[in-house]
Amino acid sequence: MFNKRVKIKEVLQLEPAAQQLTVMGWVRTFRNNQFVALNDGSTNHNLQVVLELGAFDEDLLRRITTSASLKVTGTLLPSLGKGQRVELKATAVEILGDSDAEKYPLQPKKHSLEFLREIAHLRFRTNTFGSVFRVRHALAFAIHRFFNEKGFVYLHTPVITASDAEGAGEMFKVTTLPFDNTPRDENGQVNFKEDFFGRATNLTVSGQLEGELGATAFGEIYTFGPTFRAENSNTARHLAEFWMIEPEMAFYDLEDNMNLAEEFIQYLIRYVLEHNREDLDFLAQRLADEEKQLPQDKRSEMGLIEKLEFVLNNRFERITYTEAIDILLQSPAYKKKKFQYDVQWGIDLQSEHERYLVEKHFKKPVIVTNYPAAIKAFYMRQDDGCAPDRQTVSAMDILAPGIGEIVGGSQREERLHKLEQRMQEMHVPAGELWWYLDTRRFGTVPHAGFGLGFERMVQFVTGMGNIRDVIAFPRTPKNCEF
Repeated sequence: MFNKRVKIKEVLQLEPAAQQLTVMGWVRTFRNNQFVALNDGSTNHNLQVVLELGAFDEDLLRRITTSASLKVTGTLLPSLGKGQRVELKATAVEILGDSDAEKYPLQPKKHSLEFLREIAHLRFRTNTFGSVFRVRHALAFAIHRFFNEKGFVYLHTPVITASDAEGAGEMFKVTTLPFDNTPRDENGQVNFKEDFFGRATNLTVSGQLEGELGATAFGEIYTFGPTFRAENSNTARHLAEFWMIEPEMAFYDLEDNMNLAEEFIQYLIRYVLEHNREDLDFLAQRLADEEKQLPQDKRSEMGLIEKLEFVLNNRFERITYTEAIDILLQSPAYKKKKFQYDVQWGIDLQSEHERYLVEKHFKKPVIVTNYPAAIKAFYMRQDDGCAPDRQTVSAMDILAPGIGEIVGGSQREERLHKLEQRMQEMHVPAGELWWYLDTRRFGTVPHAGFGLGFERMVQFVTGMGNIRDVIAFPRTPKNCEF
């Protein structure tokens, strides 16, 4: 029954020759008891199904309502109407699932993104989210294809872990201990010996440390999985649960790392431009219409497609952190006190600083390198020959137009004594990471890696302004619906 259906995307590309077809999908609109706009999710475009007047039972016609699901068999013919090249003249119609049109919340009109987040279980059925999630799928597929072509090994790192890779402490704890009667030791501390794992555990913030273990055996690996941050950030750029791509490469230095990250981003953009142009064109028009409502100075200088092609066809600008600070200090925005956050050597660059560098100064993606050691993680390689008060590390961030940081990475510290010294300074317990330090004891090599936030990449490619609109069911502070 079902395996003989033809997807609507394929039907719309056929040359009409009175061929008999079966399609299935959901009703978008039904006009004049005769014209059904049918959609099955394979494309934003609907197939017009024509019901001959008087040929179908009135009870059946009353059940053809918005979002009802249909199985339609008919003849594919050239369309005489405007807006479509072909149409299906129905010979048989079966209702697979009824829909109460009065209660169905997605009426054929424009809905706000805020409203659609409240009904995230249904928003896939809109054109905007149909396009966003087909692009998301294509990007995920392209990620695996890119690394597979380069001979990387896909490594599944643990979701439950006892280590805090970032040292930030903003982690979700995992436990089987009862909250109402938590066992405690003689010092009043939680007694994790009675817990499932016999120790404190958390949801992972990164697969990097485990990824390094794989890289020092296979040479090149990548991870692609969910990560979690218990950071109370209610912004358009943050999620509590998100997906990360984290490659780790042995025999790589900082420059190799930058080259791979730049090639990777351009590969992903090229893939969706080649395979998802229809969806990108729709999203580009949506973004253009949205920006028409903004003041002129708030509008993007480039359209979505133009921006993607610009990133694809231009080398990324590369500057050091120190050079970035100097640019910001000399900028009109700083001199006119337009930055909310102060600028001085040693600060962690804020989103407004990153976006100024990308959107105002260079007007293209920027890779910033050699950050102060004090604001970076313990595992980053210390640069040689630095003044004590200006110690930097071989870190790099890639900044993209519209969203700021999209990639963060570094050359890892391969020298055992340097790594142990850094861990001591940052109060990272070396005893708990003995397995990580073993990679420096047994055949250490220069190595590097980076992390790409998948949702931020999807945001960049689709032009969506809020990160909650590029993941199916966003997890944010005080919100865990669906």
